[in-house]
Amino acid sequence: MTISLYDLSVPTFLQTMSAVAGFLDRATRHCAETGADPDDFVDARLFDDMAPFHFQIEALTHHAVWGVKAVTTGTFDPPPLRGPIPFAELRAMVGKAEAALQAFTPDEINSWSGKDLDIEVYRPVDEENASTSAWAPRTLAFTPETFLLSYSRPNFYFHAVTAYDILRTRGVPIGKGDYEGRLRTRSG
Repeated sequence: MTISLYDLSVPTFLQTMSAVAGFLDRATRHCAETGADPDDFVDARLFDDMAPFHFQIEALTHHAVWGVKAVTTGTFDPPPLRGPIPFAELRAMVGKAEAALQAFTPDEINSWSGKDLDIEVYRPVDEENASTSAWAPRTLAFTPETFLLSYSRPNFYFHAVTAYDILRTRGVPIGKGDYEGRLRTRSG
């Protein structure tokens, strides 16, 4: 079975992006039911040295939308992070990312398959001590496939699961099915 560059990216990102939208909606309903304020999630973190919830949402949208755009432009150039923004705006950001992903066509993405893709990214200067190392720009030589599979998708999933974990540790009643989203099963 051949898997296209489009299949590796757009539907895969959309499955999890839709799941994120669902658990953000569930968090909103949970707050309405309990009298909590969803904006209290915005700066929540799993640990003091980890980025807050708002960063997780911004980063996952960047790695999905701008990860796919990088495949077609050769540049990974997401917009600057906005910082703490209201929970409702974070949910809207996910909706905009879903719409942007849906706008990509298979022909548009697949036409870039196998080409050289040199991406400048910020990486720790000292990879072995990444959590305390300074970060500097580095150019990494990819193909669109290796960029998506080894850089953009792992980062996307990290931020999606971290956002999920933050909400879960704050009492939002979500489970594994909420994270998986709608599975893309074989149709009969």
